[in-house]
Amino acid sequence: MAVRLDKWLWSVRLYKTRALATDSCRLGKVTHKGIIAKASKDVNVGDVYEVNIDQLKRTVEVKELLGSRVGAKLVEKYMIDLTPKEEYERIEIARKFAFEQRDRGAGRPTKKERRDIETFKD
Repeated sequence: MAVRLDKWLWSVRLYKTRALATDSCRLGKVTHKGIIAKASKDVNVGDVYEVNIDQLKRTVEVKELLGSRVGAKLVEKYMIDLTPKEEYERIEIARKFAFEQRDRGAGRPTKKERRDIETFKD
């Protein structure tokens, strides 16, 4: 059974839609052995792909082929996640510091405070 790369990426729930998986391949966000992988490429068991989703760089290995989307609990049967733990920690830290917190009841920031926030972010 031959399965296209975009269909496999969608089936193992790395992307919400198959169109997003296809676009990621077209934009060069999916690589195989350092080479940009095309959406129409046939997937083989044992292939390792690097997938850039937003800021997260995931590394996955094909464990088994499948033709249709599976439930989240069954994904482990078809894919091995080789992404380093440090990558997930980096994303968690980025999320933690990207969130701006303001004291309850402080109201909206003034124009000067907004300028200071923008200066601090840059």
